[in-house]
Amino acid sequence: MYNLLIKELKLGISPFFYVLPFLTGALMLIPAWLYFLVTLYFCFITMPNLFGGYKSQNDLMFTSMLPVKKSDMVKAKISFIVILELLHIVTAVIYGLISIRLYPNMTYYFFAPSFGFWGLSFVMLAIFNIIFIPMYYKTAYKYGAASIASITAAILFAVGAEWLGIQNSFVNDLFKGAGAESLPIQITLLLSGIAVFAICTIIAYYIANKRFEKVEM
Repeated sequence: MYNLLIKELKLGISPFFYVLPFLTGALMLIPAWLYFLVTLYFCFITMPNLFGGYKSQNDLMFTSMLPVKKSDMVKAKISFIVILELLHIVTAVIYGLISIRLYPNMTYYFFAPSFGFWGLSFVMLAIFNIIFIPMYYKTAYKYGAASIASITAAILFAVGAEWLGIQNSFVNDLFKGAGAESLPIQITLLLSGIAVFAICTIIAYYIANKRFEKVEM
């Protein structure tokens, strides 16, 4: 599995997509912006291009010719996806911390880049993964429908969360008011989001692995 992961890291994607998180993450410096979009760029840009590249390069056929197990093929690709997701999140968090320093007295209409917000971002990526990965591995080749369904779900989550933040006083206080200043509450939200992300991604792996076993190559 390790060698397959190295293959993904070196050959799976253009080096530009390792730089992209640093470019999109800079959007965190826009005062009081809709920061969910920064993470969504991973879903909009990186994933369709990644799997479009796999299809055009006939990656499935190439990898199946190697002396590797199907489960390791799935595990390596999902691990690669998670690495890219974490790269997007970590760079965005760094820019977010800079943004908070630059605008300490900013009034936020949308969610502020707090630890709790990053917890929600992990949940959004969890929703994306648990839809995209199992759908893709029905064929391990067609990615269009999986991309549309998972991106739509991620957008709906982001819109719904922001709407609650505007309409609901408790959620508003949690992410923009006094709750956003409470480090224990924010750390709890972040850890909860990470836990949801991990659980959903693991579930997505097991479903994808079962489906991929039935794929004829």
